[in-house]
Amino acid sequence: MMPDPISPDLKSVLKRLRLGRMIDTLPERLVLARQQKMPHADFLLLALSDEVSRRDGQATVTRAQRARLDPALQLEAWDPTAQVAYDRALLNELVSLRFLEAHAHVAIVGHVGVGKTFLAHALGHIACRRGASVLAVRADQMLKTLQHARLDRTYEAELRKLIAVELLIVDDFGLDAMDPTESRDAYEILTERHRLGSMIVTSNRGPDEWLATFADPMRAQSAIDRFTSNSYDLVIEGESYRPRLKPKLGSGQQEAA
Repeated sequence: MMPDPISPDLKSVLKRLRLGRMIDTLPERLVLARQQKMPHADFLLLALSDEVSRRDGQATVTRAQRARLDPALQLEAWDPTAQVAYDRALLNELVSLRFLEAHAHVAIVGHVGVGKTFLAHALGHIACRRGASVLAVRADQMLKTLQHARLDRTYEAELRKLIAVELLIVDDFGLDAMDPTESRDAYEILTERHRLGSMIVTSNRGPDEWLATFADPMRAQSAIDRFTSNSYDLVIEGESYRPRLKPKLGSGQQEAA
């Protein structure tokens, strides 16, 4: 049986410094350092770089969980053979996140199932990797939460959550007509985030059709004008993407069947 290359004293020191997870990769790094006769400073840099990468990865996962992003909806999982059409140059620009730096918005518009939510969440994951704060909500749930918050006097706190994040993703906006209270809340969010933080809004309707879903046309026009004057429009057309997300049996399970 091979002796443990990490002494108990070293393990204890690493744990006291909150570097205990380095123990997972340190044995392999020690072997590599001996084989390559690596200088001490280079070995220390290599070992600490492993820990930095691990912490960065964990921080990204934590941000994505707090953002309520679907872990399966990441750009690398997008099926390029999907029978949908969109402006690929625009998507490439959005992936750069320059819109986020400029506090601009994105409207992702298309029929049911063409992949609007997928691309919105994929952009959210990229933002999390870059260290941005993100929150993904469905429009109806967002408005319902704000209504309930009025009852228990937490409205201001809930509204701040929606306004404070660097990227707010609102899914399925404009599906249903809003009552006066919901219209006011939507107005507050759209106006408060104007040039202060970015939004990605997915909808079956184009921004020019959102006006009809508000109860107050004057407020609606003001809010929508602010949004559209500072937004990119990514229109997706084609067949439904959802069948590509349907679970499938693995080859081993198919053979067993």
